[in-house]
This record gives sequence, structure tokens and C-alpha cells, in this order.
Amino acid sequence: MYPVVGYLPVVTTSFVGRETELDAVERALQEHRLVTLTGGGGIGKSRLALRAADRARARYPDGVWWADLSPLHDDRLLIATVCDAVGLLDHSARRPVEALGEWLAGRRALLVLDCCERVIASCAGVVADLLVAAPALTVLATSRQPLGIGGEHLLDVGPLPAGGAGQEAVRLFRDRAAAAAPHLALDTPAAAAAVAEICHRLEGIPLAVELACARLRENGVEEIATRLRAPAPGSAPGSAPGSAPTPAPSSPAAPPSPLPSLSRSTARLDVLADDSVWPQRHRALRTAIGWSHELCAPLERLLWARLSVFPGAVDVADARAVCAGGPLTGHDVPVLLERLAAQSVLQRDGDRYRMLDTLREYGTMWLGELGERGLLADRHAGHFAETAAQAHTGWLGPRQVDWYRRIADCHADLCAALDHLLVREPERAVRMAGHTGLFWSCCGHLHEARTYLERALSRTSAHGPDRIRALWALSITRTLQGDHEDARRLGEECSLAAWRDQDPESVLSAAHSVSFTYLMMGRPKSALTVADRALRHVTGDPADAPSQLRCRVIRLFALSALGRLDEAYEDAAALQRLSLGYGEHWARAYADHQLALIELMRGRPRDAERHARAMLAGKYRLRDSLGIALGLDLLAGAIAARGDGVAAARTSGTGHTYWRMIGHPHRGTPELGAIRDEWERRAREAAGDPAYESAYQLGLVTDAESGLALALQGHLPS
Repeated sequence: MYPVVGYLPVVTTSFVGRETELDAVERALQEHRLVTLTGGGGIGKSRLALRAADRARARYPDGVWWADLSPLHDDRLLIATVCDAVGLLDHSARRPVEALGEWLAGRRALLVLDCCERVIASCAGVVADLLVAAPALTVLATSRQPLGIGGEHLLDVGPLPAGGAGQEAVRLFRDRAAAAAPHLALDTPAAAAAVAEICHRLEGIPLAVELACARLRENGVEEIATRLRAPAPGSAPGSAPGSAPTPAPSSPAAPPSPLPSLSRSTARLDVLADDSVWPQRHRALRTAIGWSHELCAPLERLLWARLSVFPGAVDVADARAVCAGGPLTGHDVPVLLERLAAQSVLQRDGDRYRMLDTLREYGTMWLGELGERGLLADRHAGHFAETAAQAHTGWLGPRQVDWYRRIADCHADLCAALDHLLVREPERAVRMAGHTGLFWSCCGHLHEARTYLERALSRTSAHGPDRIRALWALSITRTLQGDHEDARRLGEECSLAAWRDQDPESVLSAAHSVSFTYLMMGRPKSALTVADRALRHVTGDPADAPSQLRCRVIRLFALSALGRLDEAYEDAAALQRLSLGYGEHWARAYADHQLALIELMRGRPRDAERHARAMLAGKYRLRDSLGIALGLDLLAGAIAARGDGVAAARTSGTGHTYWRMIGHPHRGTPELGAIRDEWERRAREAAGDPAYESAYQLGLVTDAESGLALALQGHLPS
């Protein structure tokens, strides 16, 4: 019996109809390894794919995984997005697509790639590579156009049938109307006829129907039907009701004014006439979106346009910081977000708001008409550069976990901000990349960290703390990838600059870079020398130079690697007390790691087990997968030392899952290898080979978080 693994997004609205299409997708997935659902924007491809994937879970024991590609501006983050989706946090120096192929090889899994049209060419190449590398993999894609590779099976998704009362578009309308206006009566002959007419004029396009239903709070169904019956403003004389409006050839899409999109008479999707985006048979959606936009209040339209600068979900604070200005005040933003959600322009995603790609395109068009596209991009980049700076400043303190979560949640925005700054303000990009480097390195975005740091450093030769910080962060990423000689070279460059500037944090960061590389190269004595020298040179409050804690972690690891266990124990206890005083988790967890190792080497497995679990809890709060993998190895050793070979084997299997997720070439510092071998030998002796292998395999196939919860005695920390 396989556990349920994978990830599919949770939706709060019901799924209506599409039984014929669901059956077709189910058959196609059984017969083909690549199935692509095609169709215009708003037609319901994503919801159909989500429903089909959920129904297919039982056939894919290694998981059904969902990758949302809609936030991507270009193909630079494509592989990273797919890696995130399947839980691969690769630390190796391999090409990311190779690591992804190796991770999926042998797995019987379903990968859903949603909204491929933005990166269609690169997506086709990645899918082709993955289908070769992973023969048991199946891919379900949604796209406005085919991927165009061999073996692709296409299913065109059409509108919902929009005829009589039993047709699916009418059922969808009634379902959404019950949520939007629960007291509205739709069973009278006039109302029923109006509903049928609305669905017919909107051609059964699900997004168009949902936008119409959102108007039921202010308008009756007969009023909506009448509105759709009339030619839209800007339509050519005699054009069919509900057809796409046609702009007058001699006039622009909107008259010039300070805020053109605030004028009710100009709200139309006239300029988006590309049939690759809006197929002729789906142009009713253009009318529905334009009409929905027209009926929004002026400030709602302005916020809609400005929100289009966000590539993904947005929270209230970020929306207020980026979008407020002019007639739109910060006080207005929370209320307007709720209003746009009530009108189905936005979708609630926990305590955040998400805009469908089709509606974001519309907002982007109006942002251009306003002449604000550059202004909002600058404001967005500036806000997230400041967010990264605040996170870096607040790293050593009681909000450390919050900052790790914050950086993880706004990952797409940070990447978009860096892309913008790399073009407009390279020196600011260096500063921002340095601020995000350690967060990304800890939390599985190692390739992005390296890429952005390299790009930023290559764009400017400016000196000072910002460049030193970026060199430090880049050296850490390369060490974690096993590229030790290059990391050492960067560390030396960092050290020369730091000793020249004599900034305390820079000196300690450079020492941390060099000593960490030595530690991972198996040279603990050199690591200890470098870290000790910096700690003697820069004294005082760690709050003024947080890399003091990082150097103390290196010193601690080096002492235990050299067998100086009494000194290491004292250092670990002191570091733990210091970390507790600041309320931070990163260094405290590594102090627990070393206390667990020392207790294990002293023959105190139960104390070691307690410290190992404390380390795991801290690293889980930070979402530090490398730390979790290290902690699981230690915990398995402690359990083996107290004689429970089966539990040790299962914990070791979960640990191996995490090591595979990060693709780390060394599984920690070199001296741990021989120690791990001894733990495994003891566990096998205690359990017997058959029981050991069975428990180990169970740990391997169990979902990583479920295995971690079991290792932590049944629950994960909040």
C-alpha cells in the first residue's frame, strides 16, 4: 500500500460538469505519456486538469505534482519552478534539468504543467528531456497552443454547453450564483430565461460565466442579460450582441487623460486582438472581461491594473506598498482587494490574493494605457529589495523564522525584482542578491541564488560591503554544490576586500566563507584557524555582526571533527545559550546537531536523540532541507545506538529521501561518512537484514514530511 504523495492546489469552489472531458483525459493518460489540454484563456483548462489529476492519484504511487507556470516572465525560472513543484531542492552543480531527470527517473508519477504558453519552446524541450530520462513519468500539460513534440496527445477543451436548463454552463451559473447571491430566485420563468440567455451570449466560457455571476450582488439576471444583449461601447454598427468590440481605426484604445482606465466609457479589451491569445470562437471572453472591468468602480480598476505587476499571489501589505499612490490610498487597498475578490477578478489564496493569468494580461494592458508600467515595475522592485534588506538585517533575532517564511513566500516577486534591477540598477541588484543569498541557499533555491549572484556581480565592479556580501553568498552556494576550489577562490577575494575595508561584518562573512569551504573539503584544522582568527579580531555584540554566529558554528564543527570533544561540548552549550538569548533558530539547531553528535560519541544515545530531534524541529521551522537531512542521519544513529534497528532504518530511509531531494554530493562534512557506516552496521545487527531493508524502503517511499513527522514522534512543529 503506497502512501498518498504529491501536491495539488486546493480550490474552494465546486467542479461542475465536464464528465465527458474527464473520461477522455483519463483514457488519454492511460494510453499516452504526454497529454496536452489546449484552448483559449478562461476556457477551464486548469480546473479540468486539476480534477483529472486528482481522480488519477491512485495510479501514480510516486505522486501527482502540480507546477504553476503562470508567474513566469521568461524561461530562466522554468526548471526551478518544476523542481520546486516535485520537491527537488538540488544542491549539486549539475545542470538543473539533469538533476530533475535523475530525481524523476524510476518514479511512477504524474507531473502537471499548468499555463505552458508563456514558455512554450523551453517547456517543450524540458518535457522531451524528462520523458526520456524518466520512462515511468506521465505529463499532463495545459496550454493555449500545443507543445509540438513527438508523442503529444492533444485534447481541445471547448466551452461548456450553453443551451437549456440542464446544460453545464447553466449549472455552473446556478452554482456560482448561489454563492454570490444566495437569496436570489432563479426559478421563475423570466429568471431562468435570462440565465440561459447569459450563458448563450457568453458562449459557455467558464471564466466569463463566473465574472457575470459576480455581478449578481448589484444586478439582477434580467439586467445582466439586457446588458449583454446590447452592443458594447466601441462595437462596430450591426455587430452581433456579445461579440468582441472593434476599436475605431482613427482613435486609440483609450482617450488621453491622467487616468484613462478610470473612465467607464473606455473599458474594453480592444487592443488584445491576437487570435493566438483570443481565438475567434472565444472572443466573448473579451467582452465579458471588458464589461466586468467597465462595471468596476474607478479605484477598483486602478488597483486591478497595478496588481498586474505581481507575478503571483500577493498579500495586503505588499499590495498596499506597491499599488497605493495618487487617488488610491493605502487605506483603500484592503477594501478594494475584497471587492475585486467578490467580483471574481481575484481569487483568495489563504490570506493572499491571486489573479488568473487571463485577467492579469488585461490589467497589464491597462497599466500600459495608464503609462504606469515602468513606474510600477520600479516600485515593485524597490519594495522587494527593501524586503530582502529587512530580512537580512532581522536574521539574528526572534523574527528569524518569520523572515525565512517571508522570503520563501515572495520568491517569484524577489526574482522579478532582481530581473528588473539587473537592467535598471545593477549596483542595487548586487546588494539585493547578497541579502537573499543565505536564505535561498538554506531553503532550496541554490541554483537561483548562484545565477542571480553571478549575474549581479558581473554587471558592476563597485567595491564595498555590498560586493563583499555578494561574494560571500556566492562562495557559500558553490561550496554547497561541491565546487570547492572555485568557492575557495571567491572566499580569498572576499577576504582581501574585507580586510582592506575593515568592516566587522564583512571580515566575519569572509572568514565564514573560507572556513566553511575548508570544513567541507575535509580540512577542519584550516577551518578552525580561519574562524578563530576572525573571532579574535572582531569581538562585541553579535547583533552588530551576525556572521559572528556563523563563524562560531564553523569553529564548533571543526573542534568535533578534530576530536576535541570537551571543547566542542562547551562551545556548543555556549552557542545554544547565546542563540536562545536572541531567539534565533539557525545557529541553535547546529549547536543541537553537535551536542547530539558528541553525546552519541560519548555513548549517551538518549541524550543524543533528544538533541537530534531539537535540531530537526529548528531546521523544519526554517524549511532548511540540508539541516533536516543532517539531523535525520544523527537521529538514525542515536536510535541505532539504543538498539532499535527497525526505527533507525526507517529514519535513515527518510533521511536518504531528503538527501536525494537536495542532491548533495557529500552528505555533510567528510568525517561523518565513516560514522554513518558504523550506525548502519549497528542498526542492521539489531534488526536483521530483511527487517532493516523493509523499514528502510518504507522510509524511502513515504512522503518526506510524513516521514519527518514520524521521526519527530508524530507531529511537526508549528
